[in-house]
Amino acid sequence: MTEEISLRGAELCLSYHGTTVVEDGRITLRPGHVTALVGPNGSGKSTLLRALARLHRPDSGAVTLGDGSGALELSARDFAQRVTLLSQSRPTPGGVQVRDVVGYGRHPYRRRWKAADPDGTAAVARAMELTGVTTMADRPVDELSGGELQRVWLATCLAQDTGVLLLDEPTTFLDLRYQVELLELIRDLAEEHGVAVGVVLHDLNQAAEIADHVVLLHGGRVRADGPPTQVFTESLLSDTYGLHIEVSHDPETGIVTTRPRGRHNRNGRHDPSGLHDPSVSVTT
Repeated sequence: MTEEISLRGAELCLSYHGTTVVEDGRITLRPGHVTALVGPNGSGKSTLLRALARLHRPDSGAVTLGDGSGALELSARDFAQRVTLLSQSRPTPGGVQVRDVVGYGRHPYRRRWKAADPDGTAAVARAMELTGVTTMADRPVDELSGGELQRVWLATCLAQDTGVLLLDEPTTFLDLRYQVELLELIRDLAEEHGVAVGVVLHDLNQAAEIADHVVLLHGGRVRADGPPTQVFTESLLSDTYGLHIEVSHDPETGIVTTRPRGRHNRNGRHDPSGLHDPSVSVTT
């Protein structure tokens, strides 16, 4: 992998067509750490991630790299050698083999009049091996299932060989086995290769298991940030999501487990409103 790089967004105000969707957004991605962005739909998670990837220009605030350079000041090629994003959806090229699609990740290392990329072959092979797509290298990508295609796009990001990896709901379309394998890969990239990872997740238990740091968003604002054990409290999660969420801690691993409780829960209780107990105190 490349040298360790951090990425920071500070006081970000982000909008669509004049409507503010993120206000005072703040997040820091550190080398060797996984940071999970969580929160209800429409809370600004993906927008904040896109701003870090330079795909959404802030109305105010700044995105900077660990050396203090402004992300918007770098050329597209220089930035792409440092930061990569796996977005929720990408167009599927017709008739292109998996190996060639993964090779797209090497574009930032190829000059316009010089196609040579001495590290490219090894980087592509490594990325395909890590994501389990080596055996389908010669298959056209438009013949793959949604889960297979998701792994190919992840391999493309890994072939880019950056110090910062941004993932927007990466477990979409993946069955249980590949969800687990992908989450383990994310941890490996952070722990073994020093990559700074920022990942949007809907599953709170997945976030609690793999993240060193959690950023909880609600209504376009950062409601809380810190280790999962500090952010994932019953009162805070219940208020943020609008239903009662039970939280427990594994005494051996310390990992937090969350369990939402709706009207039809199976523990003998019945809450007609589907909301949390109003007697629970909430930090605002």
